[in-house]
Amino acid sequence: MTDRFESHDVDVLVIGAGGAGLRAAIEASAQGARVGVVCKSLLGKAHTVMAEGGVAAALAHVDPRDSWKVHFKDTMLGGKMLNNWRMAQLHAQEAPDRVRELEHWGAVFDRTEDGRILQRNFGGHSSPRLAHVGDRTGLEMIRTLQDHGVHQGLEVYMECTVTKLLTQDRRVVGAFAYWRETGRFVTFRAKAVVLATGGVGKAYKITSNSWEYTGDGHALAMDAGAELIDMEFVQFHPTGMVWPPGVQGLLVTEAVRGEGGLLRNATGERFMERYDPKRMELSTRDMVARAIYTEVKEGRGSPHGGAFLDISHKPAEVVKKKLPSMYHQFMEFANIDITKGPMEVGPTVHYVMGGVRVDADTGAATVPGLFAAGESSGGMHGANRLGGNSLSDLLVFGRRAGAGAAAYAAKATAQAPLDPAQVAAAERELLAPFERSSGPDPYSVHRRLQDTMQSLVGIYRTEQDLKRGVEAIRQLRAETRTVRVEGSRAFNPGWHLARDLDNMLLVSEAIARCALQRKESRGAHARLDYPNLDPALGRVNSVAVREGDEVRVSQSPLPEMPEELRALVDAEPVAAKA
Repeated sequence: MTDRFESHDVDVLVIGAGGAGLRAAIEASAQGARVGVVCKSLLGKAHTVMAEGGVAAALAHVDPRDSWKVHFKDTMLGGKMLNNWRMAQLHAQEAPDRVRELEHWGAVFDRTEDGRILQRNFGGHSSPRLAHVGDRTGLEMIRTLQDHGVHQGLEVYMECTVTKLLTQDRRVVGAFAYWRETGRFVTFRAKAVVLATGGVGKAYKITSNSWEYTGDGHALAMDAGAELIDMEFVQFHPTGMVWPPGVQGLLVTEAVRGEGGLLRNATGERFMERYDPKRMELSTRDMVARAIYTEVKEGRGSPHGGAFLDISHKPAEVVKKKLPSMYHQFMEFANIDITKGPMEVGPTVHYVMGGVRVDADTGAATVPGLFAAGESSGGMHGANRLGGNSLSDLLVFGRRAGAGAAAYAAKATAQAPLDPAQVAAAERELLAPFERSSGPDPYSVHRRLQDTMQSLVGIYRTEQDLKRGVEAIRQLRAETRTVRVEGSRAFNPGWHLARDLDNMLLVSEAIARCALQRKESRGAHARLDYPNLDPALGRVNSVAVREGDEVRVSQSPLPEMPEELRALVDAEPVAAKA
């Protein structure tokens, strides 16, 4: 049965070619594994390039008082203590070496006057900590990782979508996929699989995320029996473009505020003074996003429903040098010169803190043979991610997941055969929309999902809205079983979306159910009916699993933090050096 399809054998299969996937692939290859990298889009079009402001690492080049201990504390406090402490510790300790390694591989960072890597301020960080390349840091990282990985001889399968992880004896042994161009099916046999597929933003109407972000890794993991944790924590980046409509949600990097950008409402008031007078514009993302939302809701918003972000008080040549991408983005899309006037910005879905539950040291999921890193994994960022921590996260834990997967694969004696029944079921599932004579088109279902998530599972939540959201998602999940697509399998975006819908709806239900379960406000999860922190809920993770067609949620205790790390969190703050 399985020999009807094109097939490839590798030791480690990495699904996703962003920063986490490439770093995992590079490490697994360096450990001697034969590595295949599957990416849904083209190599180089990963969402990592949207992380513009910088990579957070306690290099202490600008503020000599910075250290991994201060970075650890900032990360834990930013995550409202819901972080996996071991992940936060490893991240803070190893990020400087990962950045230096990237530099050794050819990344070109901005420099201090004495020639060291320059660092800038960012929200929630108590020191200038973000190593950067203007406002194109993610792009430089992807370029560097790609070049290094390609020279290692990675096998790359572009424009290929994985739809099912294949298992044997409850361990992952391969994957079923299709080529997006032709629609032809392909199987991969692998001794270990690393999920690095990014986030879930396309489930929402207003997002900085591009079309690939449909929760694929989260859904693949759930289908294989793995646990997701903390899915209620969806980060609304405070500053996305709000005008013109065609670019609504497109990211405006936090580096604009890091370089001195000011937020004002329609009356000209620098309103962050009322929400966080100490940190102002450099408050955490959840705080700034809710502040802008509140200003708009109370009638003090900009003409197109946002706030004004102004960097024009800085010299024009400085703005163009420090923020070249933002300058060109606003000139091209909105005909606005940001050196002369303000930008209109508003909250946009940007990142999900929740993801596959993994072992901190190895990236191993709760299903043998499965690993995850980057945005598709959970635990590192707790209830809210600090800006810049995503890029160092994917370097640190991409490397660890790659090493963990290579070590696991090395212990496997031989490739396991793929189960013909699982392959046949995966094929039937993909072909079903073509065989229906009637039913809704996938685009209409997707629009209704996005409207549901934006309005009922959005920046502020209530029990009533969340219950309505869960019910609406359940109805849409039932409707997707009747979705019809026309035409052939070649070049068929409607068919691609029909498949993506299954993933988005499954993950959206996990988000809504976890949000309904957490009766408090913490980090990126804000409940109007439970506006305060609940100390008891600060000691538990939300857990989501798939049981048949049902999404079940529960809670599990956080790992206990060692006393010496607890003391770091409780220590007096280090005053930031400008």
